[in-house]
Amino acid sequence: MTRTSFNEGWAVRPKKSLFAELSAPASPSQPVTLPHDALIALERSADAVQGSHTGYFPDGAFEYSKTFEVSEEYRGKRVSLEFQGVYRDAMVYVNGDFAAQRPFGYSTFTIRLDPFLKYGQPNTIKVDARVHEDSRWYTGAGIYRDTILSVTELVHVAANGVRVTTPDIDDRRAVIDVATTVENEGLETATVTVTTELRDAVGKVVARGAAPATLRAGSNAVVRQRLYVTDPQVWGVDRPYLYTAKTELTDLTEVLQEHETTFGIRSLQLDPYRGLQINGETVKLRGACIHHDNGILGAATIGRAEERRIELLKEAGFNSIRSSHNPISQAMLDACDKHGMLVMDETFDVWTDAKSSFDYSLSFPEWWERDVEAMVAKDFNHPSVILYSIGNEIPETGSGLGSDWGRKIAEKIRSMDGTRYITNGINGFVSAITEVSEMMRQRASAADSDGEGEGVNAMMSQAGEFMNRISASPLVTEKTAESHAVVDVAGINYGDGRYVQDKELFPNRIIVGTETFPTHIDVSWKLVEENPHVIGDYTWTGWDYLGEAGIGRVHYADETGGKPSFGAPYPWLLAWCGDIDITGYRRPASYYRETVFGLRHEPYIAVQRPENHNRECSTGQWSWSDSISSWSWDVPAGSPVRVEVYSDADEVELQHNGQTIGRQPAGREHKFRAVFDLTYHPGELVAIGYAGGVEQARTVLRSANGPIRLVAEADRAEISADHTDLSHVTIEFRDTEGNLATNVERTVTVTVEGAGVLQGLGSARPATEESYHSRGHTSFDGRLLAVVRPSGAGEITVTATAEGYAPATVILESLPAGSPVLLPANTEGVFA
Repeated sequence: MTRTSFNEGWAVRPKKSLFAELSAPASPSQPVTLPHDALIALERSADAVQGSHTGYFPDGAFEYSKTFEVSEEYRGKRVSLEFQGVYRDAMVYVNGDFAAQRPFGYSTFTIRLDPFLKYGQPNTIKVDARVHEDSRWYTGAGIYRDTILSVTELVHVAANGVRVTTPDIDDRRAVIDVATTVENEGLETATVTVTTELRDAVGKVVARGAAPATLRAGSNAVVRQRLYVTDPQVWGVDRPYLYTAKTELTDLTEVLQEHETTFGIRSLQLDPYRGLQINGETVKLRGACIHHDNGILGAATIGRAEERRIELLKEAGFNSIRSSHNPISQAMLDACDKHGMLVMDETFDVWTDAKSSFDYSLSFPEWWERDVEAMVAKDFNHPSVILYSIGNEIPETGSGLGSDWGRKIAEKIRSMDGTRYITNGINGFVSAITEVSEMMRQRASAADSDGEGEGVNAMMSQAGEFMNRISASPLVTEKTAESHAVVDVAGINYGDGRYVQDKELFPNRIIVGTETFPTHIDVSWKLVEENPHVIGDYTWTGWDYLGEAGIGRVHYADETGGKPSFGAPYPWLLAWCGDIDITGYRRPASYYRETVFGLRHEPYIAVQRPENHNRECSTGQWSWSDSISSWSWDVPAGSPVRVEVYSDADEVELQHNGQTIGRQPAGREHKFRAVFDLTYHPGELVAIGYAGGVEQARTVLRSANGPIRLVAEADRAEISADHTDLSHVTIEFRDTEGNLATNVERTVTVTVEGAGVLQGLGSARPATEESYHSRGHTSFDGRLLAVVRPSGAGEITVTATAEGYAPATVILESLPAGSPVLLPANTEGVFA
């Protein structure tokens, strides 16, 4: 068997109908390497159909094509092509003939190519994809995940045919159950032997077994092997130890197929008294909801970008992610296995009740079962996956017959995988939306006698508390009882008011906060810590994302006219609610959360932007204060400024240029926050935390001073010369001491020479008309990010230039695929 990447050699163009092609010149094709997002480079506009929901990106239809040689040696073999994600409504044609369809944009699907192939000559595959009013966020478009070409004998291991479980573990040995599905697509009976070797992290064989199997023509068989590993190394969040199962399929004379499966040895237990236990130890889920886009790369699921997100989320204190609201990519699952990040993988955002005009609800009744099968097959061998979520804020969860859909999905998953737990992200507000809508109309009418909408606006500004009260009401208790009963863990969105009362109402109910407000983490995490039946909290969101533009912004009255709205006007494109921005830089909320989690004891200084000090404003439920960790501002000396200090200490003292500004209580009793008002003068801020009157820790924040230089630094100087790797180059304006000059906004131009290309360039600025596919972009808070993709082996030179500054250069080495070496980058920055 061969299993090789099929990502190179593609071309993409706008898709037109056959008759449109006849009446006008054909659209030119552009060469691309997959994964690829066809939407991210298109021009945005204020009149885009879905507006703020998709970040003002347009709709579109796209055609991907690839011509490739098919060897005569493939004749008589099974040739198939795996697509790990095509958004959306994929139609696949081979040599002009229809081969497959897949409406859902997030499912892996495999098509047989051999019925269509012409051996010994070129063959052409075409894939159509389209996006049109089908989502509430930015989805991207096209073949945005990996493609894999497989060639096997007619007797072979089925796709996803090796399933490894670890049903019995103790300190001395672990039982490893390996189930291998073998298919015989030949014309005669075949007898084969399945041999499995288990190898530890350094490649040593730790167990081995072999079993014969006889298969009639056209049949399949499951070959089970029970193997034993002595002195097992368990997989966990803090030590994600991985084993490999090597499967060899042989007949009497030859090896038909070899296959490797990575797995981890770990156990899961769940009860309302000890909560979630992994390998016998209780684990509280410090969770991050994430969307699937990769910021300036759009939806392109390039392996290194997925891994970097997991690395940075883990460093920020998270130990789990929720894939919102669709199945996660294989590349990210691999990263979660490697780095010890737990996963809640989610099926759908809709079932039968639409949330957008042309969304997946139109396909759900026919396709849901196949899409659930695809998700479970993809996840089965990944130890990081501990929970399946069957939906997100599904309106049908509030009715009996609607709940039956949930029962069908849950039982389908259990029939395929009984080793993990099932939840459903239920928002009681949405489950009771009909009754709640009437309540809201009555409440708004009573508060809005002048008809100007002020009652509605006032109510929306308190939406979080209103939603929580509704979720905890007897109405929602009754309407969601059946939906919660069909799953193992009650997932609750924005309803921590239920946590304590459900302990009495439903003593066997285990709860997870599947989606929570970032500003409420001090309250919700205390509930997680104090209640064993509450196993964790997933904030919205851990990583910022494209679309749902502006839901986390601060509303300034002079911009909104005093009437806040859910979405922001053009040119907003980011949600602006993530703990980590789209470039991978941690925002103040991230450090606050780390403090609440008990993982950080140094004070953190966040400064509200002084230029906005006197502007009337309000914050929404997903908003943080308009602050950054900086003491470099282009405002007159003496301007008023507000400083926030996050700390778990009893008290916090703030000093400014050696003078004490004040000393205030902090810690849990004061929401881990102290606020100081002072006037701005360049220099130094020092925050000192005291516990029991004794200094616990201090943090220093300095103004950028003197000559400012342009600097560039790559996350790795050596990368692998294949399409799954990237180098992320951070470009910043800093002084000689390394202090970030957040007040510098300059257009930076990036050139890439040698064995690489510029894959994307941009900043975390939430509202901009600049494209991420330009060679020039303006810095935001003194920073921006360039992403470089290797195009072959050799040296890559990345140069950043800005008017008035000496260039900054990074030298990268793209090594032959297979052996990347992680080293600090060689950087050069010169003073202006």
